[in-house]
Amino acid sequence: MSGSRERSAAGYGVEHTYVLGEGEALRVLGIDPGLTRCGVGVVEGVPGRQCTLLAYYVVYTDPADELPGRLLRLDRELSELVARHEPESVAVERVFSQHNVRTVMGTAQASAVAVLAGARAGLPVETYTPSEVKAAVTGSGQADKAQITAMVTRLLKLDAPPRPADAADALALAICHIWRGGTRARLAAAAKLAATRRGTR
Repeated sequence: MSGSRERSAAGYGVEHTYVLGEGEALRVLGIDPGLTRCGVGVVEGVPGRQCTLLAYYVVYTDPADELPGRLLRLDRELSELVARHEPESVAVERVFSQHNVRTVMGTAQASAVAVLAGARAGLPVETYTPSEVKAAVTGSGQADKAQITAMVTRLLKLDAPPRPADAADALALAICHIWRGGTRARLAAAAKLAATRRGTR
């Protein structure tokens, strides 16, 4: 298992990258959408079992830049990461109402770009509310960011907490999808296969 740290001219920081052997695990790319900072985490795992970190990133855009350019940059970076890691599914945090309208608008725009990145690659995209992610990872839908980061660090057996918090949130989304969404998807696929087999008899 190896790790690396770098920063590309494209504007995103690769905090850690790990290489795994082949297996049957589900690979999920989680995205914590944000216009200034967008967290991305890639995790492999099987529902109900230990998950393994592959990589995490934070994509940055400059608040001083015009909105179209920021969204285009985010789109390019997310699309590149999807192509690089070849996930089987994408999990995105669902936007919820906030008092700061300007902030929630930026988050909603970034969320749409994130969903588009997965859809363009032909991948299933699932969205989860913050409460769903918190409950899946910590057991409480009221957990704060510090608790989420601590649990992600523990669940993935990391030597140090993922920083910034956007990266930890993205990893939590990926874990949530493997444990919850992954199970739903596989059950649905199994049911569809069973129905197909019954129809051919």
